Amino acid sequence: MPIRVLSGPVRLHVVDPPAYTPPYDHALCAALARTGVNVELFTSRFAHGEQPAPDGYARRELFYRAARGAPDSNVRRAIKLVEHVPGMLRYRSAARAADLIHFQWLTVPVLDGRLLPRGRPLVLTAHDVLAREGSAARRAGERGLYRRLDAVIVHSEYGRRRLVDELGLAPERVHTIPHGAFEHLAHLPEGPLPRELAATDAPVVLFFGLLRPYKGLDILLEAWRRIAGEAQLWIVGRPRFDVAPLAARAGAGVRWVPRFVADAELAACFRRADIVVLPYREIDQSGVLATALAFGSPLVLSDVGGFGEVAGAGAAVLVPPGDPAALGDALAALLADGAARERLSLAARALAGGEWSWRRVAERTKAVYSSLLS
Repeated sequence: MPIRVLSGPVRLHVVDPPAYTPPYDHALCAALARTGVNVELFTSRFAHGEQPAPDGYARRELFYRAARGAPDSNVRRAIKLVEHVPGMLRYRSAARAADLIHFQWLTVPVLDGRLLPRGRPLVLTAHDVLAREGSAARRAGERGLYRRLDAVIVHSEYGRRRLVDELGLAPERVHTIPHGAFEHLAHLPEGPLPRELAATDAPVVLFFGLLRPYKGLDILLEAWRRIAGEAQLWIVGRPRFDVAPLAARAGAGVRWVPRFVADAELAACFRRADIVVLPYREIDQSGVLATALAFGSPLVLSDVGGFGEVAGAGAAVLVPPGDPAALGDALAALLADGAARERLSLAARALAGGEWSWRRVAERTKAVYSSLLS
């Protein structure tokens, strides 16, 4: 019954086997716990550093307990592959204690559809709505997985349309809930910048996050050649492809931090940035964008995926994807216009405190749970 969710006794499992998104897991679990829900997070040890301490919820590192080796190493991948099915079956046993299960990620989606727990409502947040390189067979596998779920949460109307139109999911089973701005990161104490970045009085444009080809780093570096003056471009994040050729051709004022950065360093980068840029070729929605909103960062975004929904709220400047000239012109104009940056910052903070706040995210997520438990 809906009253069970609203009054708090429902036993919720939030499940992220590979620990892909610890900040999101933490923020969602803490927000739901503050509303009285009994929340337990099932995940694995985060290979790159410490996870946020649980705040009102319990955390169990149930998956990939034997994983060893450097992050992303072949040794670690092989151990996780061997451990995967036993871990999913171990969780299926633990799931008997839950009233409702909310998956954040499934490591091997086509296989995991057959390993899901049974006998209680299943929800999945589709952080990546569909695989970026989808064959007909892969699309069929995704369709089969989604149809095993009772509800799917997406972070944009764009993502919802894709699942309904491309996979044929029933519209009433797909729910749009914003990502949630990472306010807990914005509340961290002041700390130093990454050691690779010297303090500067020059304007700073920040490109942050895992470095992947679809994120348009090459487009940004070409656009940066149009920027005159002393402005600096900070590229901060762990590479997932060979960026050496791009770094060799980078123009003046480009600073690199090609590694994972801890939360304190992340916060220092966003606090110092005058503009945050996401020149992606494609996306559904972005955790980097959610971080920028929490810090009130002026945003320049490619017009892809759900980014236009953020720009529609006045919190971002949009440019055509794959257009270095348009991107360079937009960055140059915004660097020269402090009033425009302030307007974008105010709109970003309004979103972070409103529809993208974790209070609202928790309310809307509980409404989905209520519909399944009634």
